[in-house]
Amino acid sequence: MPNLFTTGCLFAGFYAIVAAMGGRFESAAIAIFIAMIMDGLDGRVARLTNTQSAFGAEYDSLADMVSFGLAPALVVYVWALSDLGKLGWLGAFVYTAGTALRLARFNTQVGSADKRYFQGLASPAAAAVVAGLVWVGHDYQVEGLGISVFAFVVTVCAGLLMVSNVRYRSFKDLDLKGKVPFVTILAVVLVFVLVSIDPPQVLLLVFASYAVSGPVVTLMTLRRRRAERKPSSNSED
Repeated sequence: MPNLFTTGCLFAGFYAIVAAMGGRFESAAIAIFIAMIMDGLDGRVARLTNTQSAFGAEYDSLADMVSFGLAPALVVYVWALSDLGKLGWLGAFVYTAGTALRLARFNTQVGSADKRYFQGLASPAAAAVVAGLVWVGHDYQVEGLGISVFAFVVTVCAGLLMVSNVRYRSFKDLDLKGKVPFVTILAVVLVFVLVSIDPPQVLLLVFASYAVSGPVVTLMTLRRRRAERKPSSNSED
């Protein structure tokens, strides 16, 4: 059963590539978000049915590489980066390589890493940023060198954030098996309402905010630690 969802994730990523090659960028972006849903379901189904396996873990990583590595890179390349020539495909490659390195590092740290946090931006979130940009840009018919350069910057930054040491909340510590507070249910309903108003803009805003939150929180933490060290050093003097 979990492998069926993983196959669905792989199919959605492959379809995104095919759709982008045909110029159907909205369908390509939607397919990447569908792949995210499938990717989120396969692990949960495996845990609920107690069917986790080494094969499933490896298959999931390969599907993630296609759906959240190759697919977003090729979609954004065909949509905007191709106008930049060699620089464009190099930017797409940086993103693809970042996804591969991110997945390899995640697989080697499964048993030792703090499950409350991700080290580096998760590949599905990075793919959502790139796919959301393509979806919004296509809806508004944005064209020209300016959007190509902006897409290049976003794509490269997403790739670099995946291999960075910046920590992101994984939200895996949320207890959904016990009683769920009413406020949480209300928040979930509100999220669905907001997404339904304008899916491309809302999804891009949510995942872009999540991508930026990592570096912002890291900088704030470093500043707080430096501020705490100064009083202690002055007291010693």
